[in-house]
Amino acid sequence: MVKNRHKELGLSNETVLEMYETMLLSRRIDERMWLLNRSGKIPFVISCQGQEAAQVGAAFGLDRNKDYVLPYYRDVGVVLAFGMTAKDLMLSGFAKAEDPNSGGRQMPGHFGQKKNRIVTGSSPVTTQVPHAVGIALGGKMEGKDLVSFVTFGEGSSNQGDFHEGANFAGVHKLPVIFMCENNKYAISVPIEKQLACENVSDRAIGYGMPGITVDGNDPLEVYAAVKEAADRGRRGEGPTLIETVSYRFTPHSSDDDDRSYRAPDEVAEAKTKDPVIMFGAYLKETGVLNDELEKQINDKVMEIVNEATDYAENAPYADAESAFNYVYAEK
Repeated sequence: MVKNRHKELGLSNETVLEMYETMLLSRRIDERMWLLNRSGKIPFVISCQGQEAAQVGAAFGLDRNKDYVLPYYRDVGVVLAFGMTAKDLMLSGFAKAEDPNSGGRQMPGHFGQKKNRIVTGSSPVTTQVPHAVGIALGGKMEGKDLVSFVTFGEGSSNQGDFHEGANFAGVHKLPVIFMCENNKYAISVPIEKQLACENVSDRAIGYGMPGITVDGNDPLEVYAAVKEAADRGRRGEGPTLIETVSYRFTPHSSDDDDRSYRAPDEVAEAKTKDPVIMFGAYLKETGVLNDELEKQINDKVMEIVNEATDYAENAPYADAESAFNYVYAEK
């Protein structure tokens, strides 16, 4: 008999099916964007493939009605779970006027949506970390019951913004969750050439916070870690550093050729631990998912992706007159 791990975590069958569907939708949106890029229809893709379990598991461990998320550029799973739609993401990919992230001004992956407390990021990596700390500080000063959740790659954990943000959050015991999505490569630099310590989470002790490394291919393990960290933050016990270890299945972006720095066999081996496939297998083993339901979910997801693609492709571009909207206080 397979252990019902999600029930032990207090998650219903309906909730884990929603997690699976969100992971699958993340993957299918990403795959479609690569096809659109290679056919010359959208200019740029930066991929979430291989990291969906960490992203969706974490998002479900938060309070999606009041917590703030500051995602990094791969976090399709996080923003979908927090209320963005496939249409929103496709509008961004096509750089159309209706793009809710930036009105078609920013590169894809620069997520931002005020109504869902998704805080916009910037192209220089890691700048979202001190912003997350500032939100947590503001929430604490105003007596609000919120947690600030920020993600970044392991390459970003070597940047000054991470260390300054983590130190400030540790000193002031702020309700921040720092989640490093360790996908083994900072563009072309492997993890062993980035860190002198074994794990990113080893750095937590220097900032007076707990540090934990979890399997980023297991959404339930990530959920449990983030839920515990969120509970700590709400109790006033300060920040937590979580490292999720997975693997980036694609090149760094659509402008990168990863064959120059990693072997195809390495990528193929990583894909044998595909988090979407493994979570689907777990759900089947526990009787939550069957072949018929799996087909229904797949069909639903593909319909969503197809409709989003068609809508965004035919949506209008922004007028030239709107170029300075949201840039200056007055035109």
